[in-house]
Amino acid sequence: MNLPSGLFDGVLSLAAWGVFVPVLIVALRRAPWRQLADGRQIHLWLGMIVVLSLLWSLPIGVRPGLGLHFLGATVLALCCGGWLAWIGLCVVLAAATFNGAAGFEVYALNALLTGGVGVLSSVGVRRLAARLLPHQVFVFLFVSGFFAAALSVIAVGVAVSLLLALTGAQTFDYLLSEYLPALLLLAFSEAWLSGMLITLLVVYRPLWVSTYDDAEYFASR
Repeated sequence: MNLPSGLFDGVLSLAAWGVFVPVLIVALRRAPWRQLADGRQIHLWLGMIVVLSLLWSLPIGVRPGLGLHFLGATVLALCCGGWLAWIGLCVVLAAATFNGAAGFEVYALNALLTGGVGVLSSVGVRRLAARLLPHQVFVFLFVSGFFAAALSVIAVGVAVSLLLALTGAQTFDYLLSEYLPALLLLAFSEAWLSGMLITLLVVYRPLWVSTYDDAEYFASR
C-alpha cells in the first residue's frame, strides 16, 4: 500500500505536503508524550515501530502502488492512542522509504493515506463502539480489535485504489478484479493477528493498552 514515486504529478505531491505538515505539527503538540515517560510504554512504542518498519519494507505486489503489507495501525492506536500511533507510523514509513519500499516524492501522500486513514478508521471504530455499544471486554476485543483492524486495511486500500483510479495510474477494472480481492484476504489476516495480539495484551499486560481500563470495563458487567 506504499505508493512509489513517479505515479503522480508534482502538484498532487505538493498538495499532500501542504496537508501533511500542519497535521504533523498538530500531532506533535497533542500527542501524550508524558505517557511515554513510563518505560513500558516507550519500549512498546519503539518496539512496534521497529517491527512494523520491517513489515512495511517487505510489501507484496505486482504493480506500482498496489503492494500489500500488514498495517498495524489498530494495535498501535489501541496501545498508544491515535496521535502517537500516527507519528509512529510516519517513522515506520520513513524507514520503509529509505529501504526503497516507498517513494521519497510521495512521502506525505503515503503518510496521509496509509498512516492517516488507517489510524483514523481504527480510532473512529473504537470511539463509536465506546459510545454506542456496551462497555464489555468482548466488545472491546472484537470490535475495537478484530473488526477495526480489518476495516483499517480496507479503508486504506480503498483510499489508495480511488486515488490510483482517479489519476489514471490504474484502471477500475484491474483494481476490482485483482487488487481488492487480495485486499480482503489481507484484511482478514490483519484482523486475526491484531485481535489476537490485543487479546493477549489485555489479558496479560493490560497496562500496555492505554485505551483499555479494567475498572471501566469490569465495572459495567
